[in-house]
Amino acid sequence: MKIIITGTTGYVGEGVMLACLDNPEIEKVLSVSRRPCGHTHPKLEEYIVPDFMTLEAGDPKLQGYDAVFFIAGISSVGLKEEQYVGISHDIPLHFADIVGPKENITFVYLSGAGNYNSKTQMWVRVKKSTEDALVAMPFKGAYNFRPCIMWRYKGQKRIQTMQYFFWAMYPFFKLAGMWNRMSEVADAMIAVSRNGYHKAAIECRDISKLAKQ
Repeated sequence: MKIIITGTTGYVGEGVMLACLDNPEIEKVLSVSRRPCGHTHPKLEEYIVPDFMTLEAGDPKLQGYDAVFFIAGISSVGLKEEQYVGISHDIPLHFADIVGPKENITFVYLSGAGNYNSKTQMWVRVKKSTEDALVAMPFKGAYNFRPCIMWRYKGQKRIQTMQYFFWAMYPFFKLAGMWNRMSEVADAMIAVSRNGYHKAAIECRDISKLAKQ
């Protein structure tokens, strides 16, 4: 499989990328990011794009892949809704619009754990709107991953300070079904790209199940 991964300069994107590079099923990984990811590997190619919104349909560097793992994103903390919409809605949908051919591609979007029935939380409204729009596109498949706490993958460099707190609370999160290894997240993304899944919203327990396939 040949895979495009965005967000490889962040915690989740870096971890998923490293796990994919170690997976013998993956032939090539194209990292699309605003700056270099800081890793080298025979399977890895980088496409540095300062502004994703300037990408155009038919870009030859974004054609002919089996899957897109769109992991680029940002926390809603401190952002006004229009700012968050631009980053977490407009950019992923624009990216999804220009890759192709869609009938051959599985599009995996990193959303996030939360109460998706809520009408009051701004980030939930934005993420749900993005999820619904992606599922409506004519991809081979579109899946929205909603992980919570993720344990790092070996060799990761970009570890956020808050991750150390979460890891200390590992027994609680695991008992509550709110925890996955980064390798499980990557394996689950590969599994849905290969075999599909019976629902588009992929929760923590779905990730654990898919990772075993």
